[in-house]
Amino acid sequence: MKIFGFESRRSKRESTPSPIINTQTTLLSRDKPMLLSTVYRCVDLIGNDVAQLPLKVFKIDSEGFKNPFFQHPAYRLLNEEPNEDMTRFTFIKTLVSSVLLTGNGYAYIHREGTRLVELQFLHSNLVTPVKVPTEKGEVLRYRVNGKADLVEPKDMIHILNYSYDGVIGVSTLSHARQTLRIATDSEQHAAKFFEGGASVNGVMTIEGRLTKDQKQQNYDEWNRRLDPYTGNGGLVILEGNMSYQPITINPKDAQMLETRQFNVLDICRFFSVSPVKAFDLSKSSYSTIEATQIDHLTGTINPWLVKIELEFKRKLFFNSEKIHVEVKFDTKAMLRA
Repeated sequence: MKIFGFESRRSKRESTPSPIINTQTTLLSRDKPMLLSTVYRCVDLIGNDVAQLPLKVFKIDSEGFKNPFFQHPAYRLLNEEPNEDMTRFTFIKTLVSSVLLTGNGYAYIHREGTRLVELQFLHSNLVTPVKVPTEKGEVLRYRVNGKADLVEPKDMIHILNYSYDGVIGVSTLSHARQTLRIATDSEQHAAKFFEGGASVNGVMTIEGRLTKDQKQQNYDEWNRRLDPYTGNGGLVILEGNMSYQPITINPKDAQMLETRQFNVLDICRFFSVSPVKAFDLSKSSYSTIEATQIDHLTGTINPWLVKIELEFKRKLFFNSEKIHVEVKFDTKAMLRA
């Protein structure tokens, strides 16, 4: 049976699988946080920086020297075209972005016999890791939506984000959900504040008693004078027996701008990205640019490179090949500018 352009095998000993609980499901939608500029920048930055690096496959000879392993099918898949729908850059960036936003990145390894054919990216919401009971105990398998057979781990690339059990990853958005909600709320508050002409609410005091029509007339005149869409936004003249008292604090007292700036810093912490790389230049200088770039490579990008290298080597090569093969990103491409 062939679904999604691939097929898999199911062991005769496998019986009813039990799904592994996904600790990051439904905690926070990935669509709404991506509307925040800082989240978008962090995800786009990490994805681009990992995807732009050439991913080389080397063959180690008997003397320990490494040479490009052009003859192996994995070399073409990892450096040119993993599948007919994506370039290498698009494939790696999509995989990394999925890990950041959902906690897991999946790609099916399509083989014909022992020959590698393609790496097919799968959306994380289409894949569920499950435990299958066998005579030797429970084993890990992957259930793909719309497919009857389970996929064995050796046929599935699985890149995890932070994980509590080493089997399923937890989204960065799940850990940062409180900060993201505060950031989203502050952005919405700022938008509504400026939509309302950057004006505040208050109480107007008028001596004496007014009729219903007189009250409505004052409301209409006030709104007409301060309506930002009419182009007025000007001064309202109060008559002798009128006084106005604001009842809400102004943006400075509410620390709206400071809150929005802190949100940038806090979100960057969750993604391990320097605020300078997220275009927060408030505390940067020319002397920090080189140090920031080196720190970004060693502290933010390098763990991703190691994670991907090990998973590709573990899944794309047979045990007899692994001792003579190395998969390595070329980090010089990031520093060449």
